[in-house]
Amino acid sequence: METGSVPLNHVRRLQQTVRQRTVIMGILNVTPDSFYDGGRYARAEAAVQHALQMVQDGADIVDIGGESTRPGSQPVPEEEELRRVLPVIEAVRGQVDVPISIDTTKSRVAERALQAGACMVNDISGLGFDPRMAEVVARHGALCCVMHIQGTPQTMQQNPQYEDVVRDISRYFEERLALAERAGILRENIWLDPGIGFGKTVEHNLEILRRLREFTAFGLPILIGTSRKSFIGKILGDLPPEERLEGTAATVAIAIMNGANAVRVHDVREMVRVARMTDAVCRRL
Repeated sequence: METGSVPLNHVRRLQQTVRQRTVIMGILNVTPDSFYDGGRYARAEAAVQHALQMVQDGADIVDIGGESTRPGSQPVPEEEELRRVLPVIEAVRGQVDVPISIDTTKSRVAERALQAGACMVNDISGLGFDPRMAEVVARHGALCCVMHIQGTPQTMQQNPQYEDVVRDISRYFEERLALAERAGILRENIWLDPGIGFGKTVEHNLEILRRLREFTAFGLPILIGTSRKSFIGKILGDLPPEERLEGTAATVAIAIMNGANAVRVHDVREMVRVARMTDAVCRRL
C-alpha cells in the first residue's frame, strides 16, 4: 500500500486517543462564505494563526476545508479549493505537530492534502460524490470520516424526510462501509458521522442526539458536529450563529453522554472543557 507522506504517527495517535477520551476536532474554514466564520480565515496567514491557537487551546486534530457546505452553498472549482487549503496545510505541518484532516468531497483535493501531510479525509458525502475518493483514502492508508447526507448542500434542506432517521442513517452506513471495505480502506481507519444538519429538520437532529448510542453498534468512532448550527438557533429563539455557544455546549455534552467519541467544534477552548468534564462523568477518567 502506498502511504505517500501521510504521517502514520498521527493516524496511530488518533486511533489511540479516540479510545481513551473525547477527541476535539477544531474547525478551520478557509472560505469566504461559511455560515459562521466565513471570510475570517480566508487569508492563509490568518488561517495558520487560528490553527496554532486551536492547538494551544487543546485541539487534537485540525479540520481544514476550502469549500463551504452550508445549506444552499455552491460548489467550488477544484483548483480554487486546492489554492485555499494546500498552503495552510503545509504551513501548519511546518509549525506544529498536530494531526490534520482535509474536509473535502473531491478525490484530487484529498490526495494532494494527504501528500502535503494530512492524515484524515472528512467527506460529507460519505465517499459518494467522487467515485475515486475511497480508492485514494485506501491507497494512502489515511483515516476517513464517513458522513451521512441526504441530497447535496444545494438541496439537502428543501424537504428532508425519513421513515426512521436513525435506522435510515444506519442502513446508509452499512452501504458506505461495504463500499469502503471493497476499496481497501481498513475498518479501523473509519469514523462515522450522522451528519447533523445535512438533510435534517430540527426534530431529526434532536432524534439523532437522543438515540446516538444506537450507532455504537458499528463498533467505530462516532464524530458529531453540532457547533453553532441553525437548529440550535431555532430552538433558542432564532439566535444568530454568534450567540449559539451555550446551545453548542449542551449538545456536545449530550452527544458525549450518548456515545460520541469525537466532536467537531469552532470554539476549541470552551468545548475542551465541556468534553473533559463530561468525560469525567461518563468515562470515569
